[in-house]
Amino acid sequence: MMKTGFVGIVGRPNVGKSTLLNCIIGEKIAITSDKPQTTRNRIRGIFTKMLAADGSDGVQIVFIDTPGIHKPRNKLGGFMTDAAKSTFNEVDALVFIVDDELSAKTGDKYILEMLASVKTQKILAINKIDLLGPDKFRKIYEEYENLGLFSAIYGISAINGKNVDKLTGALEKLMCEGPMYFPEGMVTDHPERFVASEIIREKTLMYLDEEVPHGIAVEIESFSESPRFVKIGAVIYCEKKSHKGIIIGKDGKKLKGVGKSARLEIEALLGVKVFLELWVKVKESWRDSDFALSGFGYGKRQ
Repeated sequence: MMKTGFVGIVGRPNVGKSTLLNCIIGEKIAITSDKPQTTRNRIRGIFTKMLAADGSDGVQIVFIDTPGIHKPRNKLGGFMTDAAKSTFNEVDALVFIVDDELSAKTGDKYILEMLASVKTQKILAINKIDLLGPDKFRKIYEEYENLGLFSAIYGISAINGKNVDKLTGALEKLMCEGPMYFPEGMVTDHPERFVASEIIREKTLMYLDEEVPHGIAVEIESFSESPRFVKIGAVIYCEKKSHKGIIIGKDGKKLKGVGKSARLEIEALLGVKVFLELWVKVKESWRDSDFALSGFGYGKRQ
């Protein structure tokens, strides 16, 4: 018998949702950084475990990593929050990730208010337990347990995999008998163009100053494949002329660093030589433009 279903991963920005997804899948399919609001789209990761020799059930879970839920300050933020909230009633189970006491994070209270009216089964994951002392963990655990909203609570460390198998095992039990939605071995349904653009954006998050990355979008203008190499042309859009100079850097060094780092990771992903060309253009206030958002893939449901 095969058990299948969908699980949404939700939480405030920078709590470790993408790190958890990558850990469960066993491959990097969602970009991560220490800057909040890294994830902008709903990222789907496919976890498949076929029928075992001992006769235990096979399972396929489609995990949906959502943007961090926050009170938006622009249209892009509104799209991101709506994308996350729309997942609540579209899945078979939700994993709500926290990493601190409820009283310390107003964003968690905001999400809990929404989850309270959702009938979907909910599991709480207290992330970053490698950084929490036992007393702190116990306080967080009891604080959320007393709410009576969650069918189970797990302490995990997504970055090193601690207890992630226990969380996944609990989710497997919530799945129902059904067909496989994707072939065995497939880990995401996003096209390679999308993954390449996300990798490039991740490198800008790593290389650039705090205020610049949130105003950046990446558009793949060309993506040509041959048996021996892939040629990619991409544009990095920013909102201000001053930011363009920051992205390029003195003598082009910053942009070259972004390009080299992105190219190496895309090569590892595709398994072939990659030729990557990057350009930087200014599109002022694109985060508040419906037309620009739609062009970058943020204006429609994922």
